[in-house]
Amino acid sequence: MAEEKEPVTIKKYANRRLYNTGTSTYVTLEDLAVMVKNGEDFVVYDAKSSEDITRSVLAQIIFEQENKEGQSLLPIAFLRQLIRFYGDSMQMMVPSFLEQSMSSLTSQQGKFREQITQAFGGVGGLGSMEDHVRRNMEMFEKTFAMFAPPFVRGGKPGATAASADKPQSAGEMDDLKRQLDEMQKKLDKLGSKE
Repeated sequence: MAEEKEPVTIKKYANRRLYNTGTSTYVTLEDLAVMVKNGEDFVVYDAKSSEDITRSVLAQIIFEQENKEGQSLLPIAFLRQLIRFYGDSMQMMVPSFLEQSMSSLTSQQGKFREQITQAFGGVGGLGSMEDHVRRNMEMFEKTFAMFAPPFVRGGKPGATAASADKPQSAGEMDDLKRQLDEMQKKLDKLGSKE
């Protein structure tokens, strides 16, 4: 059986600095977040009272991560519901439910990554998938350009709808207006026949 390592001890001083006793260096909340992501276990003690404050430091790390641009994981509705559970008769059940849910999610995440690796092969699997998506998008754009009406393509072979957004000259604008007028006349004729 694999031996479990003792968690690293982090001391938090009155000046709010965090000290890693394993490396004998001061660390930041960001450093602790990296340790968590790397699977390194730690406990945080108040340097003066020796109180275990690991939970509040982990909550601080989550708060910091949630405040980073584009990093939020926790939906507002989830946060509100979580707050509602404090003091509720169900409060005691919530931690074990959340632990089981996170374990299940982590397990499924590992299986999903394995399937992606098997499906797209090796380390470059996700790169291959990105190339595949890029090729599909190029093919879609070419197909769309083929079926776009001539006035969208600007009447030029190989022109795309995107290139029609910005006419290059006044002559092209006049050409577009002329084509629109012709289409309007055709529509008027069709409408009068009915």
